[in-house]
Amino acid sequence: MLAKRIQPMVFQARRLYVELMFQVMGRALQAVSEVDEKVQHEAKALPDGFLFEMMVMPDGSRLIVEHTGQGRFRYHGDSAPRPVDLSIQFKHIAHAFLVLSFQEKTSVAFANDRMLVDGDISYAVRMTRVLNRLESFILPKLIAKRAVKEYPADLHLPEKLISAARIYLKVATNFVETARA
Repeated sequence: MLAKRIQPMVFQARRLYVELMFQVMGRALQAVSEVDEKVQHEAKALPDGFLFEMMVMPDGSRLIVEHTGQGRFRYHGDSAPRPVDLSIQFKHIAHAFLVLSFQEKTSVAFANDRMLVDGDISYAVRMTRVLNRLESFILPKLIAKRAVKEYPADLHLPEKLISAARIYLKVATNFVETARA
């Protein structure tokens, strides 16, 4: 009886968490593309105007970023200005929650058939590397090792702390600017 009452609240809490994480991740993708040369190098292989979406099926939360050129991303929120080029879709909110709460690696979720990729697989692999690099910067190493397939061996504490501070400052600034608009 109690479980039936709690279940909708758990679902709602997960949905809100995933929605918030998509907002943070979208802004952080834009920020890391302004801060990190390796992310810029990875993103330069994407065509200018390339739209990437990560979402929960069928019509759940989503984030959309655009490659604007020079290895830079621009966060569009949850609405795309045109059809997306690549969509990574979680099949259920519980699957998205597992990945976004760093309980399951993206690669494991994909192997466990919890996600779909709609678009060019090579672009999906590239975007996954960008997301892994982002998570390596903004998460504590202990958590990042659980979240990414392989923690970067060349990422040392001073670089991590400076880059993370710059990314978080840009994310916070973006949230403030968005709230004013």
